[in-house]
Amino acid sequence: MVKVVKVYECGGTEKLKSEDVEVGKPGPNQAKVKHTAIGLNLIDTLFRRGLYKTDLPFTPGMEGAGIVEEVGSDVTVVKVGDRVCYAGGALGAYAEERLIAADGLVKIPDGVDDVTAAAIILKGMTTQILIHKAFKVEKGQTILVHAAAGGVGSLMVQWASSIGATVIGCVSTEEKAKKAKEDGAQHVILYSDKNLVQRVKEITNGVGVSVVYDAVGKDTFQDSLDCLAFRGMLVLYGQASGPPEPVPVFALAARSLFLTRPILMHYTRTREELEEVSNDVFANVANGVLKIRVHGVYPLSQAAKAHEDLEGRKTTGSTVFIPDSLYK
Repeated sequence: MVKVVKVYECGGTEKLKSEDVEVGKPGPNQAKVKHTAIGLNLIDTLFRRGLYKTDLPFTPGMEGAGIVEEVGSDVTVVKVGDRVCYAGGALGAYAEERLIAADGLVKIPDGVDDVTAAAIILKGMTTQILIHKAFKVEKGQTILVHAAAGGVGSLMVQWASSIGATVIGCVSTEEKAKKAKEDGAQHVILYSDKNLVQRVKEITNGVGVSVVYDAVGKDTFQDSLDCLAFRGMLVLYGQASGPPEPVPVFALAARSLFLTRPILMHYTRTREELEEVSNDVFANVANGVLKIRVHGVYPLSQAAKAHEDLEGRKTTGSTVFIPDSLYK
C-alpha cells in the first residue's frame, strides 16, 4: 500500500484527502514510478476547485520525478532503475507511487537532481512552447509577462531575456518585483498601481508589446489586449482569477490582433516532440539560462497547506512535494 492524495468532491483545500491504495502492476505500455519529488502547479488548484473538469474521485498532480520500479511488456523507452520525470498527461502525481504511460516519461540528465527535475519539467516545457512555438520570441521584441515571479513566469523572464527580448514583468508585491528583475525583467509593474496599460504605453513609446503572456485570466484579460501593438498576440495560458468573458472576434480587428490558448500536451503529442521540448529545457538548465528557484518543499501530507500558500500568493518560483517517507 502507498499513500496518495485524492479529491472526492471539488472545493477548498479541505477536499484533499490522504489515503492508502494498492498501485498494482503496470500494463503492457505502462511503467511503475516511485516518486522522489512531485511538482506543485496552479493548475492543480483549478482541478481541485472544479474550474477544470475531470471525473471524480481523482488524484491531483501533473508533474513528478522518480525511479522506474517496473515496466510493462511492450515498454522500450525506459527501463527499471532509470531516473525519470514527466509533465502533463493523466492526473495522478500526488502519490508515493503511480502507474503511468511510459511514452510520457523522459530521462533526467546526469547533473540534474530529482527536486529540480520535478520543479521544472512541466513549467519548463510550458515555457518552451510558449516562447518558441505558440509565439516565437525574438531579439529586439518587447514582451509582457503576467505573474512574472511565478513558476512559469520566472522561467519565461529568464529565457526571453536571454534571447534578447525586452521583458516587462507584472507582479503583486515589491518582493516579487525584485525577483523578476533578478531574472532579467527590464521593467516591472505592480498590479496595485492599477495603471498597467498606461505604463506599458509609456515604456514602449505608445507602440505596445509584441506579445502578452497571461496566466491570470479574467482580471487582466482586457488590459492584456489593450497592451498589444498592431498585429500583437495575446497568449492566454491560464486563468488564476477565473475564465475571461467571451470576446467577440471583431474586437480583435481594431489592431489586427491574435489570440491563442495553447495546451502543452498539444505540442508534445509525439515522442519526438516530447523529447525535443524536454531536451531544450534541460539544455538551458545546463547552460545556466534557466535557474530554478524552489520556494518551498512540503511533505506530501501537507498538500492542503501548499495549496493555501500558492493561492494566497505566498509563493514565488517553484514548489515541490516530497513523499513523507523521504521527507527530512
